Amino acid sequence: MGGVDPRRLDDQELAKELETIHRTRHDTLLHGSNDALRTHNERMAALEGEYLRRHPRRPVIGGRTRAGARSRGEAPS
Repeated sequence: MGGVDPRRLDDQELAKELETIHRTRHDTLLHGSNDALRTHNERMAALEGEYLRRHPRRPVIGGRTRAGARSRGEAPS
């Protein structure tokens, strides 16, 4: 896997790396080689895992939960 070990990044660097990898995800999926996609997956998992390790109690928006998604999908009565 390329890039700096996510554990060595400070919070600002980690946030920037996450923004970049999420921004490039779609193009990598559509147009990258299998190796590029595999590398992207590994790097994204490492960065996201480090973020979650640092922020286990991050705020969760109700609409981003399964229950919240189900309530958005219900037809009005």
